[in-house]
Amino acid sequence: MNYAEVSSVAADHIEKKPLFHFFPGTYAFSLGTWGCNFHCKGCQNWEISCVDIPPSSQQLLPEREIELTKRNNCQGIAWTYNEPTVWFEYTLDSAKLAKENSLYTVYVTNGYATPEALDAIGPWLDAWRVDVKGFADGLYRQLARISQWRGILDVAKRAKEKWGMHVEVVTNIIPTMNDDEEQIRGIASWIRDELGELTPWHVTRFHPLYEFTNLSATPVATLERAYRIGKEAGLKFIYLGNVPGHEYENTVCYSCGKLNVRRIGYETHMVGLDGSKCKFCGAELNFRQ
Repeated sequence: MNYAEVSSVAADHIEKKPLFHFFPGTYAFSLGTWGCNFHCKGCQNWEISCVDIPPSSQQLLPEREIELTKRNNCQGIAWTYNEPTVWFEYTLDSAKLAKENSLYTVYVTNGYATPEALDAIGPWLDAWRVDVKGFADGLYRQLARISQWRGILDVAKRAKEKWGMHVEVVTNIIPTMNDDEEQIRGIASWIRDELGELTPWHVTRFHPLYEFTNLSATPVATLERAYRIGKEAGLKFIYLGNVPGHEYENTVCYSCGKLNVRRIGYETHMVGLDGSKCKFCGAELNFRQ
């Protein structure tokens, strides 16, 4: 019913997804459809994720998608804005065409997919940018109205280990919901143990939207506390999101302490990269480009 039905199309900085260690400084042709398999109470894109397909919706067939990606000088395609798994057949057809045309492919996903779904698209998908919204049954039930959330963790690990995808994790820190130390430390420890200490973790600032307009925006101090907890857990790359200009947007080598990538919002400057390694000391930084 929703095949090729688009709600949003843009040429975005890859950093907007956010993906910081995947083809930095490039543009991704980004598109989404309508609907979602979650209805998160604080959804930032609720206008397209929590509605039916409107009569005004337009179609973008896969062949035209590839054409527009090239015309807009994008190096790849990202299925984003809403949940791409509800658009699965379309994204699968598009991903196959993208790889035939030497374009990278990205899922920006809540990760709520079966292993079989992942395996169907796995050969044609390069990056899995997954939300881990919290680390408690109650959080997922209250926020997204689901209970079987731990499969998200298993599929993210499978994306990396079975299919060799580049994986980055996002947690939107929501006051009173998932900002307690137990959940933050649980996510950080899981990333370290199951995805590896070099996996980027984005802790992003919540802004009150949709059904959570009664909450306040996340204090920057709360994000900085999550950063410290992640560092204590052993993660090498933790980034603050939705706070442009903060020093924790930058990539700094964990080995020699020198600046590798400077970021201000979506503006990116590579100053110390040598492929996937630190230009200064040779440490592996887990970049794909």
